[in-house]
Amino acid sequence: MAAPEDPADPAAIRARAVKLLARREHAPRELISKLARRGFDETAVADVAAELEAENLLSERRYAESMARSRVERGQGPLRIRAELSARGVGEAAIDDALAELDVDWAALASTVRRKRFGAAVPDDFPSKAKQMRFLQQRGFDGGTIRAALGD
Repeated sequence: MAAPEDPADPAAIRARAVKLLARREHAPRELISKLARRGFDETAVADVAAELEAENLLSERRYAESMARSRVERGQGPLRIRAELSARGVGEAAIDDALAELDVDWAALASTVRRKRFGAAVPDDFPSKAKQMRFLQQRGFDGGTIRAALGD
C-alpha cells in the first residue's frame, strides 16, 4: 500500500479510521498502530483517535466486550481472554467490566469444551487427565474451574 499524500492530514486519517471501524471494533492502541503502519503520522493519528473516542465512535470498553463475547463463543476461558485483551492494549478496568458483563458459568463452559474435544467420558488414568487439564489450561481456565470440569 502506498503512503498517504499528506500523512498528517486529519481528514484522511479520520476517513481511514472510520473505514476500519465500520468493519469491526478496534482497541484505541490497535487502531493507532494500524494507521501508523499505513504511513500516517502517529501524533496526528493519536489526535484523531482521541476525537473518535470523544464522539463514541471508538470505544475501548465496547471493543473489550465484543472481543470477550467472541472468545467465549470459541470456548476460551477468562485467563486467556484477559491476557489477549491486555496484549492489545486494553486497560484493566475495561477488561474487568467486560468479563463481569459476560455472566458466564466458566465451569460449565470448561466442561462443554472438554466434552467437545475428548468426549463425554471423564478420564480415570493420570496421563489422560493431565492431557485434558493442559488443554483446558491452554484455553484459559483456572485450576478450580478445570477440576470442576473434570469432576474432581
